[in-house]
Amino acid sequence: MQALTIALGNYGLTKPLKAGQVPSTRLPLSYPQIDQIVPAMRKMCRALEYDICEMAFTTYVCARAYNKPFTAIPVFVTRNFHHWAMFYNTKSGIRTPKDLERRKVGVNRGYTVTTGLWARGILQSEYGVDLNKITWIPTDDEHVAEFKGPANVDYSFRGKQMRDLLLSGEIDAALGEVGVDDPSIKPLIPDAREASFEYFRRTGIYPINHGIVVKNTLLKEMPWIADELVRMFEAAKAIYLKDLQGSAGVSSWDKAAAENAAVVGDPFPFGIEKNRKALEAITQFSVDQKMVPRKFTVEELFTLPN
Repeated sequence: MQALTIALGNYGLTKPLKAGQVPSTRLPLSYPQIDQIVPAMRKMCRALEYDICEMAFTTYVCARAYNKPFTAIPVFVTRNFHHWAMFYNTKSGIRTPKDLERRKVGVNRGYTVTTGLWARGILQSEYGVDLNKITWIPTDDEHVAEFKGPANVDYSFRGKQMRDLLLSGEIDAALGEVGVDDPSIKPLIPDAREASFEYFRRTGIYPINHGIVVKNTLLKEMPWIADELVRMFEAAKAIYLKDLQGSAGVSSWDKAAAENAAVVGDPFPFGIEKNRKALEAITQFSVDQKMVPRKFTVEELFTLPN
């Protein structure tokens, strides 16, 4: 069998796979050099560049709405909380989340970026913010080229730097990585880390960022591929979690995983049932935020191992 291409980012959970620590006698895999996973996701959505690909989960839900020919397996390789990902310019007069209404709020990269979905979902469900009363300002194109944002999404700022927009006052607040170290830019949610953990304790929702998708043609030709991929990712996770016990400070990803584990238990649970609350939240937020025309059931988003 010719080796299948699999595009993965570079972090603790994926490194054992890319380093050859988890071999497969059934599934020959080729790992192309991936310096940044974001462009690979876009290539997968627009040109089916890879056989298997890491995919931001909101991008995947949008892709399914446009019948892109790939399907997820219930493996999630990055995840974190997103209360930290909301910032505002103190000169704007914003003091509370409700003050975002009738303002311009930037979104790092596209409107459909997963961090943006989670941050907006939290603003709506936890703080009563009317998302329809905000003008959203993405700084880049969407991965799914066919996607058209709702009327309150303004794409005229594409190509500009979020930090510049925020510091100049062209936007009042922003979601995602803003890259600003300035006393006028403050986090919107005080003590965001503890707010995130309290959110989990109350709702059971542990946000998912990236999953794994497989071309539908492969799933049809090799129905067993989902089982083998899940097995491999489970083995890679076991290696990573063992290493993590003594190296929580190696990277920001490792530190977050270790901190989250102290609250959520397994920092990378796989399968549908262990992730149902997060998946239900994603599918509902996707509809609420006008990313998809209907609410997907959780089950229809996945091909399940036998």
